[in-house]
Amino acid sequence: MKNVWFVLMLSSLIALAILSPEKTISALMKAGQDAVLLSIKLLGIYGVWLGVLGIVNKTGLAEKFASLLEPVIDFLFGKNLDKQTKSFIALNLSTNIFGIGNASTPIGIKAMQNLDKINNSEIASNSMIMLMVINATSLQLLPTTIIGLRATALSTNAGDIILPSIITTSITTLLGIILVKVLSKIKLQKNAIKNRKKLYFGGEKCK
Repeated sequence: MKNVWFVLMLSSLIALAILSPEKTISALMKAGQDAVLLSIKLLGIYGVWLGVLGIVNKTGLAEKFASLLEPVIDFLFGKNLDKQTKSFIALNLSTNIFGIGNASTPIGIKAMQNLDKINNSEIASNSMIMLMVINATSLQLLPTTIIGLRATALSTNAGDIILPSIITTSITTLLGIILVKVLSKIKLQKNAIKNRKKLYFGGEKCK
């Protein structure tokens, strides 16, 4: 994949240098300035929410929130999780719901690491796949980041993205959960059939 991106970037720079060399440097400079300005705009948004998450974690509200979401977490990820893993998953879900996906990444990584320890296998477990799918589809009831960017861009109504975000992310998240559940059941059935075949061909038939 990195080779693909390298070829795309190199071919784009060569095309710019040949077709419009006078605009190449100015375009690169403008892109760098835009990236820095975007980072500064996002810094305030994420600073506030990361501070809130830090307070939530230190005051023990994370555990309480995890216990509140325990039925949902048990349904999605199974009942064999410890309290710390459930807390990480609960915070990860909440940050995604409030539209601060980048802030939820460190928490999601910690949750994934704990799930990997529980799994103790080179193949991803159903819980790990479910966490990845939920983060990818990212249910958002309040798209904070998008609203903040629209507000900094002087949008006349920065919040009018809320309803479309709720509808689209609800559909994608629900579809993702259903697919993971269905495919995990198919996987279990296939494993059960393989185990029965092994017992038959390796046991009863050999006897």
